[in-house]
Amino acid sequence: MTMTSVPTVRLSDGRLMPRLGLGTYPMDDATARTAVRGALGLGYRLIDTAASYGNEAGVGQAVADSPVPREEVFLVTKLRGARHGFEEALRGFEESRAALGVGYVDLYLIHWPLPCRRKYVDAWRALIELRERGLARSIGVSNFTPAMIERLVAETGVRPVVNQIEMHPSFTQEATHIWHADHGIVTMSYSPFGRGTGGTRIPEVVRIAEAHDRTPAQIVLRWHVQSGAVPIPKSSCEERMAENIDVFGFELSGEEMARIDAQDSGDRQQGDPDVHEEF
Repeated sequence: MTMTSVPTVRLSDGRLMPRLGLGTYPMDDATARTAVRGALGLGYRLIDTAASYGNEAGVGQAVADSPVPREEVFLVTKLRGARHGFEEALRGFEESRAALGVGYVDLYLIHWPLPCRRKYVDAWRALIELRERGLARSIGVSNFTPAMIERLVAETGVRPVVNQIEMHPSFTQEATHIWHADHGIVTMSYSPFGRGTGGTRIPEVVRIAEAHDRTPAQIVLRWHVQSGAVPIPKSSCEERMAENIDVFGFELSGEEMARIDAQDSGDRQQGDPDVHEEF
């Protein structure tokens, strides 16, 4: 299959991140190793995992196996909830780094804020320390609300470069996405199609796909990219991975973007950051 070159976005800390990546939840180690190795061969350079996914070892093995140099791979992982707190987060990072078998991580995120534990600011201080040591090149959060991010900034002076959030045509998160852009934060969108492939079956998306002679999945991913988000679709099928990455050779019109925006029904399908618990 043809290798696709993925453009990059510059984060607020000056580092470049690919505009589209591979999600690996809920792959096991063996599946992740095969999928990531295939994805790297297709041109993917952003690979997303997390301690709680239980597949960091498989992801790391794929990166080690690949002929793609480590410095060309933008590797993202996340701190599990059980490791909130300063010292706990430092230990959690070392657990992930050992599982991945790497010297550094390109982007390290707090996976969920867990406000009930009241420790996410202490965890953020640990991520700042990891960045200063060069072990986490960039740092960010996942599933945080604007108010939670403002608290991080108020108490540490450091703003996340990325917030990874649920975002898809049925749950566009428009207000949060705009807030991110206004504050120099890149939106990384997980579950980019919604539950399963639900977003690809929306009639308006299907009509736009037919007009462009593209698949509905490509239309949804192109919508993410043109919105300024960085989608991380999960797939372990090489044909589907090749389809997902091939979204940089066409554009949606403003009218088509608006038609997809109009599909927002507020249908959150993952956890609510204010109450979700993940350990």
